[in-house]
Amino acid sequence: MSARSDSLGFGLGLRIPYYQEILEQRPDVDWFEVISENFMVEGGKALYHLDAVAEHYPIVMHGVSLSIGGPHEMDRDYLKRLKKLAERVKPQWVSDHLCWSRGNAHHLHDLLPLPFTDESLQHVAARVRQVQDVIERPLVLENASTYIRSAGDKYTEWEFLSHLTEITGCELLLDVNNVYVSARNHGFDAWTYISSLPVDKIRQLHLAGHTDYGHYVVDTHDHPVCDPVWQLYEQTIRHLGAVATMIERDDHYPPFAELMAELQKARALGAKALRAESVCG
Repeated sequence: MSARSDSLGFGLGLRIPYYQEILEQRPDVDWFEVISENFMVEGGKALYHLDAVAEHYPIVMHGVSLSIGGPHEMDRDYLKRLKKLAERVKPQWVSDHLCWSRGNAHHLHDLLPLPFTDESLQHVAARVRQVQDVIERPLVLENASTYIRSAGDKYTEWEFLSHLTEITGCELLLDVNNVYVSARNHGFDAWTYISSLPVDKIRQLHLAGHTDYGHYVVDTHDHPVCDPVWQLYEQTIRHLGAVATMIERDDHYPPFAELMAELQKARALGAKALRAESVCG
């Protein structure tokens, strides 16, 4: 299987504790991902730093409050501000999560799972098309970590995502850690999930740490990537070829050098997997 010709390489999340080091040191990072909502403002230090980083690195926008599966009307003001930021930043792509996070009146500040039914598929597909009409590009959707599931599911999550890409043209942000977390919580096979997705629709990969409580796992983004997730990542690259890969850290921020070491590990494992894929292919 050939590598994607449009892979950005290896990136990090642009987080406040690292702004100064990034701007002063220009580290060997191929691109940065930003949380869209942090920069959907009219001015100030946030946009100043984003503009400064964007002068030297490609940027990807990643949202957390689109609520693509929610029961509410799509927030047109949010979509306008999202488009305005995209016009400023000129990101490589714009992503969010397959989830819902609000009702008609309240934001719930969590990424809640959807039922995987025909009704839900058509509901989400219509909303994806609405978003894509506004932002004028394919929306990239990430699989969220989940802890409960609907008793009425008709599809597996990977079947639901595959159908969604087919009928809307959206793309996927495959979070390898989230697959591992959900597989542990629900008892399915992580590799069956990954290998069943449409290869040509996977635009980006996430790697992150989690908290393991034994009987269940919580996606916390506050630990280094664990060995089983690294192994799953290597297997994923052997299957997909080169795909833009990012290390996420959103709490318990380590020194930047430690985060760079994780990024270098991703590069090394990715290169090893591509060599193996080349030999096997």
